[in-house]
Amino acid sequence: MEDSKTLASGPSPRLIAALGFAILLSACSTSPMGRNQLAFYSDDDLAQMGEQSFSQYEQKLPTVGGAQATYVQCVANSITAAIPASAGISDWEVKVFKDDSANAFALPGGYIGVNTGLLDVATNQDQLAAVIGHEVGHVLAHHANERVSTQAATQSGLAILQSVAGLQGASGEQIMGLLGAGAQYGVILPFSRKQESEADLVGLDLMADAGFDPSSSIQLWQNMSASSQGQQPAWMSTHPSNAERMAALNDRLSEAEPRYEQAKANGKRPNCKA
Repeated sequence: MEDSKTLASGPSPRLIAALGFAILLSACSTSPMGRNQLAFYSDDDLAQMGEQSFSQYEQKLPTVGGAQATYVQCVANSITAAIPASAGISDWEVKVFKDDSANAFALPGGYIGVNTGLLDVATNQDQLAAVIGHEVGHVLAHHANERVSTQAATQSGLAILQSVAGLQGASGEQIMGLLGAGAQYGVILPFSRKQESEADLVGLDLMADAGFDPSSSIQLWQNMSASSQGQQPAWMSTHPSNAERMAALNDRLSEAEPRYEQAKANGKRPNCKA
């Protein structure tokens, strides 16, 4: 039995750690590649976050119609048609945004955005499919849930540590600042790199299942590498290096190419014109 002094001082660090560990275990899930993930939020929560984010993006940038929108919609429709029904998203909203950056995104709830600048780098339907497949791969692998859950767990963990260790005042704030940086580069960013690598492979399989040539993903990243203005060191980046991505994709082609051949045999032959 704990004495009155212990009770007055609040829960012990060991008890706090045990409770935190129990919460983390209860929130674990598994990614498509068999990796353990944190998942604190429901699909409905994530869909609402996705809708809000997409609305904010629409307010920030003008959308583009015409031939570019038709082309992107054609590729996106082929990709999303290959998504298993178990994913729980039947309708996807696709928009092209006028922005020179070579970027695209997909959000929980069924939202896809492509910047016009990407169409200068992804020069054919197969390369564009590699990008859209990658972005949809993030959604299928529940990476948004994992990312916000990891951030929430990290912030909560630092707050508990500050309380338990009594890190107050100027010196305490400095130590917590260093711990925060350690959490950023030691927890959040490595998870993000894993997510990016995982989305590459999920997207590769998805584009192959949709009838797009998976080998075009290598050319896409060659184009990306040629157009980039330099990269951060890998340990500070949320993305793997272009060379790392191409090597991993090349290793996966032995599995993706038979899926591509099977898709073609089943009549999946997209013909999207830029």
